[in-house]
Amino acid sequence: MTVVGADRLRQELEILKFDRRPKIAQAIGEARELGDLKENAEYHAAREEQGLCEARVRDIEGKLSHAQIIDVTEMPNTGRVIFGTTVTILNIDTDEEVTYRIVGEDEANVKENLLSVSSPIARGLVGKSVDDEISISTPGGTSDFEITKVEYI
Repeated sequence: MTVVGADRLRQELEILKFDRRPKIAQAIGEARELGDLKENAEYHAAREEQGLCEARVRDIEGKLSHAQIIDVTEMPNTGRVIFGTTVTILNIDTDEEVTYRIVGEDEANVKENLLSVSSPIARGLVGKSVDDEISISTPGGTSDFEITKVEYI
C-alpha cells in the first residue's frame, strides 16, 4: 500500500469512528423512544447502518494492521517502474499520452489514473524502464506503448 492510500484509509477510519458512530448511536436512541421495536422501521434501519459501519471499521483496521506501506519518495529513482511509481506512457498507435500511478488493490481508481498493481497495464509496466516499448493486452485488444517518464513521487 502506498503512503497516500494508507492516509486515506486512516482518514476514513477516523470519520467512521468519531463522526458516524455517534450519529448512528443517537439515531438508535431516538428510534427506541418511538416505542415497539418489532415494528420500528427507524430502529431497524439504524441498526443495519450500525452493522455496516462496524464491518467497514473492522475491514479498514484489518487492512492497516497487515499492510506493508511503501514510500517511493525515499527510494532512488532508477528509471524502473515499481509499485508506487508514477508512469507516463505514450500509445504508439494514437500518440495519446497518459500518466498512471501503480497502487495497491484497495487504492485503485481508474478515474483518478490510479492503477491496481494487478491490472493488465500495470503488470506490463512493472519492471520496465524509461524508453522501453511494450505490448499490453487489454480488453480492447493489444496496444503498443512507450514509457516516456517514471517518477518516484
